[in-house]
Amino acid sequence: MAESSAPAPQMGQLTWMLISLMAIVGVMMFRNEVGWALNFVFYPLIGFGGKFVVPTLMLAGIIMIGTSTIIRTLMMDTMAQAKNSKVMSAFNAELRQARIENNLYKIKKLTEQQKVMMSKSMESSMKMMKTLPITMIIVIPIFAWVGYFLANGAIETIIHVPWAWSVNIADSMWVFPMWIFVYTLITIPFGQLVSRLIRWYQYKRRLEKLDSVKEAEIV
Repeated sequence: MAESSAPAPQMGQLTWMLISLMAIVGVMMFRNEVGWALNFVFYPLIGFGGKFVVPTLMLAGIIMIGTSTIIRTLMMDTMAQAKNSKVMSAFNAELRQARIENNLYKIKKLTEQQKVMMSKSMESSMKMMKTLPITMIIVIPIFAWVGYFLANGAIETIIHVPWAWSVNIADSMWVFPMWIFVYTLITIPFGQLVSRLIRWYQYKRRLEKLDSVKEAEIV
């Protein structure tokens, strides 16, 4: 029996990812220029004259994480991803149980099936990687603008944070600027909320579609 192998990425996908990565590298090399250009858009909308840094970071995070999460979630088949995750979890549990029971026959059969399971898992991972360059094209320019805003447009940079009474958000914390940690704390919960809302809506639509199919079959 021939062994199943992981699906090879198509040339078009590799070309698109390469172009996207080159664009990301270009943005990173010219992040000051990118931040300066985006300042004409974001500063009048969410800059607040540089007086309210935390609301600016919150709104920039909402724009960044909201847009990237929506694009990533819509580009992926979340239903298939959830199904594959459940199947893989059940398969791993069955394989662990077979090893605990020292069921050599079952271990052999499951080990043979594991190649197919790993192939499906790799295919799902490749689809996730396909969305990464697109989201990075959104994330990195907004990061560039936030850095430019704090360096050139923010008047007040002293804020209160959970781990200190007051800090200068423009200072560094270890090897990263302080604002990156604050920005991350703000964006992660919002990103999780947006992702869960989109998935809930997709699952709801799928259930409604299944119910309508069942009703049509009954009639």
